[in-house]
Amino acid sequence: MHESVQGFLSHCGWNSVLESICAGVPILAWPMVAEQPLNARMVVEEIKVGLRVETCNGSVRGFVKWEGLEKMVKELMEEEKGKEARKKSKEVAQMAKKTMEEAGSSKCTLDLLIDEICGKKT
Repeated sequence: MHESVQGFLSHCGWNSVLESICAGVPILAWPMVAEQPLNARMVVEEIKVGLRVETCNGSVRGFVKWEGLEKMVKELMEEEKGKEARKKSKEVAQMAKKTMEEAGSSKCTLDLLIDEICGKKT
């Protein structure tokens, strides 16, 4: 959440993705295992709040060299695709914040869950 953080190189674990989205920080996706490739696809292709690390062979699970990583960091921080991801990250962060407001969907759903759990215990 620090203002000096302008991008996040992430393995795209779910908690990292949510934290970046809520902070309005674009993601440089470098998934490794489990659900991370799916999360990376969502970040890059669906929500469009990040870019994927470039691999040597162009595959999503290929080997990454430092040159490819450097290229994508520059792309995220300085080039047009990165500019679009940064802009979209700020927009999505605003939507995420609205869900936690008093009448927001996340707040209301969490309240319903707490009410149901408390009701079942009594």
